[in-house]
Amino acid sequence: MRVPSPTFTALDLFCGCGGLTQGLKDAGFRVLGGIDNDSASVQTYACNHPETTIWHQDIRTLDTTTVLEMLNLVPGQLDLLAGCPPCQGFSTLRTHNGSFPVEDPRNGLLQEMVRFAEALRPRAVMMENVPGLVNRVEFRDFCSRMQGFGYAGSAQVLDAADYGVPQRRRRLIYLAGHHHAIPLVPGMEPKRTVRQVLACLLPAGRSGDPIHDLPERRSARIKALIRRIPKDGGSRTDLPEDEQLLCHRRCQGFLDVYGRMAWDQVAPTITSGCFNPSKGRFLHPEEHRSITLREAALLQGFPARYRFPTGGKVTIAAMIGNALPPPFIAAHAESIRLFLQNSPHARPREERDHGN
Repeated sequence: MRVPSPTFTALDLFCGCGGLTQGLKDAGFRVLGGIDNDSASVQTYACNHPETTIWHQDIRTLDTTTVLEMLNLVPGQLDLLAGCPPCQGFSTLRTHNGSFPVEDPRNGLLQEMVRFAEALRPRAVMMENVPGLVNRVEFRDFCSRMQGFGYAGSAQVLDAADYGVPQRRRRLIYLAGHHHAIPLVPGMEPKRTVRQVLACLLPAGRSGDPIHDLPERRSARIKALIRRIPKDGGSRTDLPEDEQLLCHRRCQGFLDVYGRMAWDQVAPTITSGCFNPSKGRFLHPEEHRSITLREAALLQGFPARYRFPTGGKVTIAAMIGNALPPPFIAAHAESIRLFLQNSPHARPREERDHGN
């Protein structure tokens, strides 16, 4: 993929291990800074984006004046403010598909984007989150406050599979320009499949890639169960009842558990449990194992060279599962870049440079 020259600048709030930043860079943005309070994520981010200033702290304790000074910016100079506030309190899994609310302290982090937008006055804003946020009062308040600062925003729940990400992943995307709306990007066809992403990898365990070679630890009983599950999309429900685990026979839901991915379809949503077949349809299409962490990262849209230098399997899987898929971000960032280029208020590049 040919990456445009990085003409426009961006700041990544809640940057995690860097999925959003990677997508912005792929779309031609120069990401000046990132903010996150998770140690493993910050180390991974710094390893992959060493040119970017990163604050390892709770965003609620970070003064916006400090950010402006350290990045040598003045209000109105930043092109794009982007972020995905932690979304666990709005997820359908935690709220049982919205049947009851979850009061999570992280729900208030959405307003940190408002605080930074008010102080930095970027020319555009991108916010990504779980679909469950769209009907919440917190999101309506967010949109209202952004509108009060002059941002013309639009939001829609979209599937990342329609934007070059080889997995089903429904996400809320909000785009806003200062006094000018930014169009959301329509989806594209054909979709990328599991085969296109995984089939050419070296054998797991013998590749030389640390996160592709991590061993599995399964009991003999579970190994035998996995071997019996039909290849290329098979499920535990394909087995005779007496060959299924007792807990599975008693449960009528969670039918993806101990299921295989299908070669010529997109993957299911990659979550922090992606290395564990008891957490979803995370078995390899034909090998008798779960997908590796490298395979999970590729299904999230990370480049094959992306490094995860710290933490064990659980920590790395959480970073990958919680990340934003870079191709999904890149598609919408490209729309923002075109908006900025064509805006009647576009400034020559030399006027935006700030000495970093």
